[in-house]
Amino acid sequence: MWTLVPIFTCGIGTPVIMGHAAYRLRSPWLVFAAVLYGLGIGSFMVGAVAYEDSELIPAWLDALGTIGLFGSWLGGLGHALIIRGAVFQQRTPPVPGSVHSIARAGRPDTYVPAYRPQTQHDRPQGRYGQGHPGQDRHTPAPPGQAHHTPVPPGQAHRVPAPTNQRHHGQDHQAHDRRPQGPQGWIGPYRLIGKLGEGGQGTVHLALTPQGQKVAVKVLHERFSGDPVVRARFLREVEATRRVATFSTARVLDVNINDNQAYIVSEYVEGVSLEELIRDRGPRHEDGLTRLALATAGALAAIHRAGVVHRDFKPANVLIGSDGPRVIDFGIARALDQVTATSGNIMGTPAYMSPEQLAGSAVGPESDVFSWAATMIFAGSGRAAFGEDTIPAILNRVINHHPDLSSLPVSLRPLAASCLDKQPGNRPTAADVMLRIVH
Repeated sequence: MWTLVPIFTCGIGTPVIMGHAAYRLRSPWLVFAAVLYGLGIGSFMVGAVAYEDSELIPAWLDALGTIGLFGSWLGGLGHALIIRGAVFQQRTPPVPGSVHSIARAGRPDTYVPAYRPQTQHDRPQGRYGQGHPGQDRHTPAPPGQAHHTPVPPGQAHRVPAPTNQRHHGQDHQAHDRRPQGPQGWIGPYRLIGKLGEGGQGTVHLALTPQGQKVAVKVLHERFSGDPVVRARFLREVEATRRVATFSTARVLDVNINDNQAYIVSEYVEGVSLEELIRDRGPRHEDGLTRLALATAGALAAIHRAGVVHRDFKPANVLIGSDGPRVIDFGIARALDQVTATSGNIMGTPAYMSPEQLAGSAVGPESDVFSWAATMIFAGSGRAAFGEDTIPAILNRVINHHPDLSSLPVSLRPLAASCLDKQPGNRPTAADVMLRIVH
């Protein structure tokens, strides 16, 4: 019936259905088309109303009105037939997985295993875009499913060594970064492949109505119908759009579809820092210094916008063709503000600051601590505070100082000050940048 509106209304209803399609698909091109159809049918109506005798109608207005009438009538019918499938296709959000956090389900979050050189047998083949920590190389999970090993109660949860994959900030769940099959729709975005999954949500490769590739992160958390809760979440994530984009992946859109929140961000083709170090080994000297400068600059831009990352780690640094990009900033706070996880500790313990582990207030100083721990991983291939049991890691983060010998000599005093147990004694991200270049 929707498709036949142009026929039933002699073209008058065409601008209305095009406006409806533009709203559903959020397409500026359909808005433009609706305006054109409206101008065409409007010119016909002006000529019909303003001139009682058709012979008095100016030739240009007569021609424009005729074109407008038939364009809206027959052209609108053809246009409606073309876009009907996209407008009314069922858009079912992906089924959410479980949320991994220290305070939920009684199970600690996963952590990064120790660096081990890869053999030709277990090195992944092919080129990957940005993704998430990878699947177990020896026992890959079926497409669209996470690889999971049951853990006896009371024991630490361990994760196999990651492989190439990674997009916008997934935690340490193992997943192949290569897109895995058609996924349907969420909002106006057509999901064309699954990029990865982690504690916060599932990331999909998607297309905008204009055909642009984007990364859509569908959060596991379901939202209630409370408009205050929804508005607070949207406001928290919208704040991240103020961040300068020179070393970050831009946040393009955020919305809630059928109680399922999703965040759309720029698609950056590349591998995560975690994958790069696992596959190619630690970075040294100039390469590590360049990485330190770029990521400190990204954090400075994030903090300047009034946002705290709260989950800075190797898996949240993408190595694109134009350099490192920091992703997933601000999402942890948005979730903490409006969902049942509020008050819980979300993140990766090996890269969390002492105050974050203690459940205290977290500010930019916490990100600086996480930055230094990430640089140690990049320089050594090992987590700064070990990779055994979660209680042991937490104890080291709070009470011990990591080995800095893998860092260039020029970076060691800076890293030591960033890893100070007292937040007030750490430099700002902007100060870190200045100390690297001086």
